[in-house]
Amino acid sequence: MDADFWRKRWEACEIGFHEDEANELLVAHWGALGTEPGDRVFVPLCGKTRDIAWLLSRGHRVAGAELSEIAVRQLFDELGCAPETVVDGSLVKFSAENVEIFVGDIFELTAERLGPVEAVYDRAATVALPHDMRTRYATHLRSLTQRAPQFVICFEYDQSALEGPPFSVNEAEMERLHAGDYALSKIAERPVAGGLKGRCPASEAAWLLT
Repeated sequence: MDADFWRKRWEACEIGFHEDEANELLVAHWGALGTEPGDRVFVPLCGKTRDIAWLLSRGHRVAGAELSEIAVRQLFDELGCAPETVVDGSLVKFSAENVEIFVGDIFELTAERLGPVEAVYDRAATVALPHDMRTRYATHLRSLTQRAPQFVICFEYDQSALEGPPFSVNEAEMERLHAGDYALSKIAERPVAGGLKGRCPASEAAWLLT
């Protein structure tokens, strides 16, 4: 799986992972992370998620990273604002009031380019990556954000029953990725209505990493 996989999904509008409303686990449990209005939240592999509008409505500033320029242009259209664009090395930064999205390879984003953040919100990043890439991603994210606390939403299901993405990321995998740097707490879990992709029983879990 490479960058072209995701770019082609957006070009073909094959975005079944996109939710039409803010994620219910985010809405119900975000307060447990203890963020304050004005805090800057980083949303990796953000697509055009409605969760960004919800975070903005809570008074947060949002930074994001996304491979697809199509997704980012749609995001700003749906937010109702015209972004300024600046080429920043291999990335392009789209920005408007309280929102900055870096378009390109997240592994080429540096802490200096990103700037300080107080929290990370990961709904669709960890589960989008195969096993080997998840290790690299988790390490890079810690470096990017100076180990900022994270709110992570994952799917859990029998991986042998269905190919990802989204991949199954269970408690053992969360421990493998993060236990050396964070205290982990699963704060909520709910069944996926109708199963994942309508084919496999699954649950969606919210984790705090502090």
